[in-house]
Amino acid sequence: MKRRVVVTGLGAITPVGNDANTFWNNIKGGVCGIDFIKCFDTENYKAKLAAEVKDFEPSEYLDRKESKRFDRFCQFAVVSAMEAVKDSKLDLESVEKERLGVVVGSGIGGIGTIEKEHSVLVEKGPNRITPLFIPMIISNMAAGNIAIKFGAKGPCSNIVTACATGTNCVGEAFGMIKSDLADVMIVGGTEACITPLSMAGFAAATTLTKSTDPKRASVPFDKERDGFVMGEGAGILILESLEHAQKRGAKIYAELVGYGFTCDAYHMTSPAPDGEGAARAMELAIKEAGIEKEEISYINAHGTSTKLNDKFETEAIKKVFGDYAKNVPVSSTKSMTGHLLGAAGAIEAIISVKALEEGIIPPTVGYEVKDEECDLDYVPNKARKAELKYVMSNSLGFGGHNAVILLKKWSE
Repeated sequence: MKRRVVVTGLGAITPVGNDANTFWNNIKGGVCGIDFIKCFDTENYKAKLAAEVKDFEPSEYLDRKESKRFDRFCQFAVVSAMEAVKDSKLDLESVEKERLGVVVGSGIGGIGTIEKEHSVLVEKGPNRITPLFIPMIISNMAAGNIAIKFGAKGPCSNIVTACATGTNCVGEAFGMIKSDLADVMIVGGTEACITPLSMAGFAAATTLTKSTDPKRASVPFDKERDGFVMGEGAGILILESLEHAQKRGAKIYAELVGYGFTCDAYHMTSPAPDGEGAARAMELAIKEAGIEKEEISYINAHGTSTKLNDKFETEAIKKVFGDYAKNVPVSSTKSMTGHLLGAAGAIEAIISVKALEEGIIPPTVGYEVKDEECDLDYVPNKARKAELKYVMSNSLGFGGHNAVILLKKWSE
């Protein structure tokens, strides 16, 4: 018999809060974390806005040596993991380290370090590159450094599936616990690519909004949407087998009951027409959970604020839910956080957990102009109280990667 898996700890560094509680309170309050980019001069850039992490000082959490050894994406991940482990009240002295694992990914990795050290190479030559260059840029180092921090000797992996990364990490760790490969997993995603090269590259790919109004920049499902807003940060969750969590008297936030992942096999950046791949991923998650689609109370959509994603994700939801689609509240919290790429699914998993716990559906802020092709209930501008039993969270990535998790309100 497959083991049940529950969420027992949360940690987050985000554009709207540097801990999980502040983050959630701002999300349900409709606080938008988007503003003009502060970390570099955008005078010659098409995209002027981003959702930056504010007032994050790594030395407040990490010693000086650790701070210098970690790229920003790794700092976010380790600090969020520290919060999640503390929140879970895990006794690391008594946890069997060989049964404690990590699955944390990043879509881009240490691009800030790549840019910095490339400048060193050009200006000062190859012998001046830091010996930490490679360990700082490779994306598996978020998972590796978390494992080192907590002595996690069980399964340790880094999944890179672009914007689906965070959700794939949660889902794969779910499977590891279900299959008895581990008792406890530290899981999530992290990203820090609000940098000159990254922003120029995404703008060149015509994926970023050209808006200069922070309140009308990330407007998922709105007819005037024209691209996503880059975000940064990390989200980390502690997953445990139900037996392990109950044995130690842990607080249980929610139960993870379903996971689906598919590929469009269609295009490098465009979703498949009519959301066929996304629909199959949703159906797989529902099937694993063993529930009826009508039992789902809320969908946290991928909802990037790009023309094609929002149209095709809407079509995918209608393909799966049929007439019931009109009755399911759907919102995109990227309207507040921007798009955290590899960390998006992880922070949205935290939102889904807290929505279940408190019975609150977070809003899609900035929504004003109805699009005939996006005709579902997008919970515009204000959070909504509701009895929630099952919440679905979608993540859809470049390369055609689709990942969906399904969470259940905790009950014995």
